Amino acid sequence: MSGDNYIGVDNLDRMAELAPKYNRFLVRLVEAHFRGEATLVDFGAGTGTFAATLQRNGVRVICVEPDPPLQEVLKAKGLETHLSLATLPEKSVRAAFTLNVLEHIEDDVSVMRQLYQRLVPGGRLLVYVPAYDILFSSMDRKVGHFRRYTRQMLCSRLQEAGFVIERAEYADSLGFIASLLYRWLGNDRGDLNPVALGSYDRFAFPVSRALDVVTRAFLGKNLLVVAHRPA
Repeated sequence: MSGDNYIGVDNLDRMAELAPKYNRFLVRLVEAHFRGEATLVDFGAGTGTFAATLQRNGVRVICVEPDPPLQEVLKAKGLETHLSLATLPEKSVRAAFTLNVLEHIEDDVSVMRQLYQRLVPGGRLLVYVPAYDILFSSMDRKVGHFRRYTRQMLCSRLQEAGFVIERAEYADSLGFIASLLYRWLGNDRGDLNPVALGSYDRFAFPVSRALDVVTRAFLGKNLLVVAHRPA
């Protein structure tokens, strides 16, 4: 992830349009963990799918997005936008989140350290990323993923950056099976199937979230970790 134009914008647009339940889940996840916080940093804000919703719900969102065209999209939505974390003062925010972003960054620990430095002591970070390299497919390659994570990998890297882990669990158990099938049977271009995506979001994702109560310790398409800077 750099200042170069992000190559996966079409997938972002399709996810925003065709996966409303998934998007609502992520917004509610952020709201649940940062209830009462007036300001949040969205690192890797993309097209502002989550930041715009949170801002409509009364939260000030500071977007950090290095891609110039995406910055213009964010500004058009009335969102405060920064080119990099370096433009934010150290120890200036209480809460930050990053949703499906760290996998795009080769030196992810360096970014974790930068996020750590922007948080006040006791400040908290929510990370949501793709899980399990066995699911790495043409879609990951298309959008520029360097990796998918395991719980141990992500927790270790956050701890290396100075964070204390509060919560670490997998999410979207049925999505694991769907992603495995995509790896085996999907196209080489990494394109999303609109019909399959819309149907999964509408019918399967709610069931998957219910099953996560049982499987979150060991299985899921994604990984959620909440951590904080020690006080």
